[in-house]
Amino acid sequence: MGILKISEQMHENLRSTSAALSRSINAQAEHWLRVGMLAELNPTLSYGDICQLLIQAHQAADLIPAAVRPAVEPEAA
Repeated sequence: MGILKISEQMHENLRSTSAALSRSINAQAEHWLRVGMLAELNPTLSYGDICQLLIQAHQAADLIPAAVRPAVEPEAA
């Protein structure tokens, strides 16, 4: 586990959002990190699509669903 330095404004955003969604500040930050990482890896997915994949991954006890890992292009024959 490490320490992450963030701006006061981001911390306040985390504080208010985590309270509204009944999550801890750390859980809210981790949620945003997961969503952001998956959005960068899969720019065509919507937020709803990403949330569905996270739910499926959680149910399968997998941290990163295989369906959202970067695709590897097959080599041309």
